[in-house]
Amino acid sequence: MAKQNLELKATSFTLSVLHINHHDLDLIAAELDNKLAQAPQFFLGAPLVLNLSAIQHTQIDFYALKQLLTDRNLIIVGITDASKEQIEQAKEMAIAVVKSGKQAPKAELPKRATKIVKQNVRSGQQIYAQNADLIIFGAVGNGAEVIADGSIHIYGALRGKAMAGAAGDNQSVIIANSLEAELVSIAGQYWLTEHLQQYALNQRGCVRLDGESLTVESLPQ
Repeated sequence: MAKQNLELKATSFTLSVLHINHHDLDLIAAELDNKLAQAPQFFLGAPLVLNLSAIQHTQIDFYALKQLLTDRNLIIVGITDASKEQIEQAKEMAIAVVKSGKQAPKAELPKRATKIVKQNVRSGQQIYAQNADLIIFGAVGNGAEVIADGSIHIYGALRGKAMAGAAGDNQSVIIANSLEAELVSIAGQYWLTEHLQQYALNQRGCVRLDGESLTVESLPQ
């Protein structure tokens, strides 16, 4: 039998969710520009789902919001937790309506291996542990990126970017001997430097998901 030219298959992708918590587009633009300046490569061309739960009952220029994000090379693929009016606007703009994480079925996660790196990860370097946990015996410098579909353990300082649970595993964690990161992300939920600094860690800690939000726990030295 000849192979079909089109095949529709079920699969699972991890999408970052951008929560829009205010209707003032000038405020959104200013805050977004600040975040993009700190981690431009992380967001560049990233597919995003907009969570509109905070502005469901607020008038907003949805077309202008989409243009604001598109102008910054962000790709809007869907919205969630939106009002009926916002859903209709999204449909007119060929934007999908996505079920929230609580409604969406969980994908079965494959068994993982472990990738071990015995060196410092320097600025400009990127290491990806596909379908694996990542263990680094060394430091991750400013401008470096370490990514894993599982958890990330760093036996040194984390000063660059660390993204765990890249395939959607929200049980993944990031552990480092010193948390000084430019960015940490688990299953698409991320924090930048200023959020981490609220914990004033710069010591051994564990980043994990608590529900749909990140949290940091200090660990004994």
